[in-house]
Amino acid sequence: MDINFVKTIQKDADTIILPVYEGTDEKRFDLITGSLDTATAKAIETIANKSKSFKAKHGSTLLMNLPEGAPADHAILLGLGQAGDMTPYKAEEAGGKLFAALKGTGATLINIIIETGHAAGDNSPSTIAAHIAYGMELRSYKFDLYKSKKKDNEDETPVVRAAFVISTDNEAENIFTPLKCVASGVYTARDFVNEPPNTLYPESYAAQIKEQLKPLGVSVEILDEKKMIKMGMGAIMAVGKGSERQPRMVIMKWNGGAKNKHPVLLVGKGVTFDTGGISIKPGAGMDEMKMDMGGSAAVVGTMKALALRKSKANVIGIVGLAENMPSHNAYRPGDIVKSYSGKTIEVLNTDAEGRLVLADCLTYGQEIANPEAIIDLATLTGAIMVALGHEYCGGFVNNDELWGKLESSSARTGEKLWRMPLDPVYKKDMEGTFGDLQNLGKSGRWGGSCTAAGFLEHFINEGTPWAHLDIAGTAWIKSDKATVPKYGTGFGVRILNDFIAEYYE
Repeated sequence: MDINFVKTIQKDADTIILPVYEGTDEKRFDLITGSLDTATAKAIETIANKSKSFKAKHGSTLLMNLPEGAPADHAILLGLGQAGDMTPYKAEEAGGKLFAALKGTGATLINIIIETGHAAGDNSPSTIAAHIAYGMELRSYKFDLYKSKKKDNEDETPVVRAAFVISTDNEAENIFTPLKCVASGVYTARDFVNEPPNTLYPESYAAQIKEQLKPLGVSVEILDEKKMIKMGMGAIMAVGKGSERQPRMVIMKWNGGAKNKHPVLLVGKGVTFDTGGISIKPGAGMDEMKMDMGGSAAVVGTMKALALRKSKANVIGIVGLAENMPSHNAYRPGDIVKSYSGKTIEVLNTDAEGRLVLADCLTYGQEIANPEAIIDLATLTGAIMVALGHEYCGGFVNNDELWGKLESSSARTGEKLWRMPLDPVYKKDMEGTFGDLQNLGKSGRWGGSCTAAGFLEHFINEGTPWAHLDIAGTAWIKSDKATVPKYGTGFGVRILNDFIAEYYE
């Protein structure tokens, strides 16, 4: 979608969008039409006042036909809710709902009129305009790369161009530009999650990361199986043993800050397909296990966003890529593997593989980076979905200050976090009988996401601020309705970008 910011109405537009706040007790809504000619403004006000259902509730819309001679064929009122409740994220939500409402209207060029009256609290009209645009940009995503022919009744992307008409057009564009960079990172994360596993596997994934990020100034190093075996990365290598497609570890470095500034370390689980291995999963729904690399996709998307907007922070991203398959070479329950840290791990279930991948990535990342903070993201446990469903990501954090920062970034971006307990009991529960550790807790299935976090905590250096984000429920939108697609959300890119922008730049 082509989004721009202009001072005057584009005369070839087919649709005019008027954002509207809820009114006072005396008025149902506050309709701002100052940029329109008198006749068009009067026509819109007349039609709007006759509508009994439209009250400018947040995200609501009212479509109307305009009379002959108006500067467009149609107008849409976009409800923004109460002005006192407006935030940048609320503006983004409204933009997303506007884009959805435009489907089927045939609109190709829209004028979205933003005036001084749209200011709300600390939010300038430019901020409102930029974040409505951001919401539209995020909502316009589609993944139809592998469709050879569109269905006749399939909605096409409705809007080709969106022009925000605002007197402070340069200011609005300056606010939107970095947001568009973040949207590009979200798109990249979604694309990777949505790719089928026959095209996205450790070697091809690593190559695509390098192809996309290196031209943007990100340093990219790829460790293949020979290097990792030589280095002693026995945990990640065990996970990938059963597949012909051997593991990779990708190290991405963005140096935008001062040379003496320690980096933030982002680590992502990248199991490109997870059958469960010898502890094989049930067949129903196994196709969804292509999304078991959602954590890695979030890290790659974040690195892309940081590079595009020229972040002034030092950030290292590490993703461990493996395919967990059953074969005569696969690792087995009962095996004991030696991780890069030197700690041995007794394998009780080969479907608890993500924590093994992360163990080697976390150890190596701390060795090369001495990071200021670590955040890892992983579609790690089904247990987190039992606890939180698809609405919240579970956050396990060993530092209150770090949690406070992440919680604030969550509120600003709308990517929801819920703090989960990181108790010494869970860490102890992962101590092994025959090895140093075991990859399932002694308490069995109870508290599965908590014991998984306890396992990872064994690989975090003492005193290092660390957050583990279990995104199993939020990395993927799932529906049982055949008409609603299942696709990757790109969860994590926005919250990580905000976290780094607010606290490390």
